[in-house]
Amino acid sequence: MIFLTEADVRELLDLDALVDALADAHRDLSTGAASMPPRIAAMVQERQGLLGAMPAYLPSAGLACKLVTLFPQNTDRHTHQAVIVIFDPENGTPLAFMDGRYITATRTAAGSALATRLLARGDVRVLALVGTGVQARSHARALTRVRQFDEIRVAGRDCAKAELLAEELGPQARAVSSYEEAIRGADVVAATTHSTEPVVRREWLSPGVHVNSVGLNPAGREVDAQTVADALLVVESRESALAPPPAGAPELVGVDPQDVHAELGELVAGTKPGRSSRDEITLYKSVGVAVQDVAAAALVLAVARERSMGRVIELEETT
Repeated sequence: MIFLTEADVRELLDLDALVDALADAHRDLSTGAASMPPRIAAMVQERQGLLGAMPAYLPSAGLACKLVTLFPQNTDRHTHQAVIVIFDPENGTPLAFMDGRYITATRTAAGSALATRLLARGDVRVLALVGTGVQARSHARALTRVRQFDEIRVAGRDCAKAELLAEELGPQARAVSSYEEAIRGADVVAATTHSTEPVVRREWLSPGVHVNSVGLNPAGREVDAQTVADALLVVESRESALAPPPAGAPELVGVDPQDVHAELGELVAGTKPGRSSRDEITLYKSVGVAVQDVAAAALVLAVARERSMGRVIELEETT
């Protein structure tokens, strides 16, 4: 079995290849070719934390399971931590054990990039980054691969962190004083918070905006109900997104499956259309699904084998 550290995964995972791999993975999921049970999670109520288990099988990528923790109160380490184990789909033998934190951050942003490629207008100019953590940084890298932005507005609870992120992103980025200031007039919004109160509100959204929402806090929602009601709603998987929290999206509790316009895979396959007009508001609500992890981990393992990277560990005694 190959052991790969976070540094290895960072070196091996290509973001552009990942967006394309997610398109294939979501097509497989929506057409029924993949096997992916709903995520389960054990709650740590006193820390508002959870441990989730996310297995999946993709014929095109393989068999794997991610174990991921979300501890939003962490200040001395990352709020998301994870490991992924890849198994041989022919016989169940463990093939690789790798860090999953970087994969989680990167595949989440790549999913938003795929949604943005499928749903955002072609002439977007302004990106609003709502949040200042790992996902905000990952989204800044990923979304600029699929659309060109003249201006990036950064907003967060901590103004100093917003200033720091804007400085990191370069001259087209600037920190603003509120979520509302970031979102009003933006063409694409990336909401990446742990907020229990909406940081995306319908009255702030301009006609034609595309919103990506990846934040998950079982105690609340980062997108208000009116936005969910008015927008063309797209998810990774209806079953996963509409499941009760913490597996599903708190924003979608009570939403009728018929009100979900499409899964990403249906847009990729062309069985459902994207935006119907220039002024239509589109919303991609992500909960993170295991096929994304499998697709990303398969890319990492393939390149690791090509480069002979990683430490080989024997789990079984050999004679």
